[in-house]
Amino acid sequence: MVRQISFMLLWISFGLYAFLLAPPDQPDTFELIGRLSTGDWDGINPLVVALFNLMGVWPLVYGCVALIDGHEQKVPAWPFVVGSFGVGAFLLLPYLALRHPQPTFTGDRSTVLKLVDSRWVGGGLAIAALILLVYGLSQGDWSDFIDQWQTSRFIHVMSLDFCLLWLLFPALLGDDMVRRSIGDRRWIWLLSLIPVLGAALYLAMRPPLSAAAVEVTASRAAR
Repeated sequence: MVRQISFMLLWISFGLYAFLLAPPDQPDTFELIGRLSTGDWDGINPLVVALFNLMGVWPLVYGCVALIDGHEQKVPAWPFVVGSFGVGAFLLLPYLALRHPQPTFTGDRSTVLKLVDSRWVGGGLAIAALILLVYGLSQGDWSDFIDQWQTSRFIHVMSLDFCLLWLLFPALLGDDMVRRSIGDRRWIWLLSLIPVLGAALYLAMRPPLSAAAVEVTASRAAR
C-alpha cells in the first residue's frame, strides 16, 4: 500500500509541477515537435534530437517488461504502455501504482509476449539507444540545451520525464529477474544505472521466459 501511495503521490506531484511550475510554453513548440517527428532536424540541437528520440525508445523498453508483468495483473499494462509513447511517465506511473508484485508467469505466451520477450528486440533497442546517446553527447551543444531547459516547458518537462523513466525502471526490474530465475543480480542493478542503454542491454541478455520456466520445473522435479 505504501508503494502504491508513493507512486500516486509522485504522479500527482509531477503533473502539478509540469503544468504549474515548469517554464512557460514557447510559441514555436508545436513547430519544433513537428520537425522532430518528421526528421527535419536541420538547425536543432542534437541533444534535443537525441532526447526526443530516446523518449520513443523508453516506452518500447518498458513495454518489453510491463506487458509481461501485466499478463497476470488485474489492470492490463498495454493501455499505459501505448499511452506512454505520447506522455511518458505520466501514464506509466499510474500503472506502477495500480499493479501488484508479480514475480511469476504462468500460461502460454501470446505472439506479442513472444515478441517483447525476444532478445533480438532488446538488442535492437540497445543499438538504437547507443547511437542516439553517442550522437547527442558528442554533437550536442550543452550551453544551448541548458538555456532551452530553463526557458522551454517542452524541453524542461521532456528532460524530467526522461530522468523519471530512468529512475522508475527498477520498479519493474526486480520481478522480471525473479520470473527468469536470474541468480546474481548485482551486475544488472549496476547496468540499470546507465540511462536507457542499460535497460535495453538487460533485455538483450535476459533469459527468455520459456527457458526460465524449464529451469524452475527441473529444479522442482529434482526435489
